[in-house]
Amino acid sequence: MAVEVVNESGIEVDEHALLELAHAVMDGLHVHPAAELSVLCVDEATMEQLHLDWMDLPGPTDVMSFPMDELRPGTATAPTEGLLGDVVICPQVARLQAERGGHSTQDEMQLLLTHGILHLLGFDHEDPAERQEMFELQDRLLSEHLGRPAPRPTMD
Repeated sequence: MAVEVVNESGIEVDEHALLELAHAVMDGLHVHPAAELSVLCVDEATMEQLHLDWMDLPGPTDVMSFPMDELRPGTATAPTEGLLGDVVICPQVARLQAERGGHSTQDEMQLLLTHGILHLLGFDHEDPAERQEMFELQDRLLSEHLGRPAPRPTMD
């Protein structure tokens, strides 16, 4: 899978860990090896501008997803192909959420990346049933990758 991780946030990010996680999540969701994903870490000002431009909401947020080909998870016999899109993460917001959640910033970043990839594949959390499905899948994928329970989400 073609996964690119770029850090423009101005703070240190474990890009390799995010790359490995992206591959694991995409494998777990049966995304074809030729699929493409971009992960971009940005500062608060950039995230705030994206949040305002795309969601018409003020202030920086933790993660935003920008799907390209509107893909859905595949199956073992028919993996999904195409351009997944972009996941944009703000490490500064992740750090604050990690402190509130009582876990590391790295755990929060991995949680946000998993969450963002799920959004790229059509998952959402607008209603209670969708939320339960998405968050259970997020928890399973992240726990399998980490080899331990996933951190509890502190985002909405």
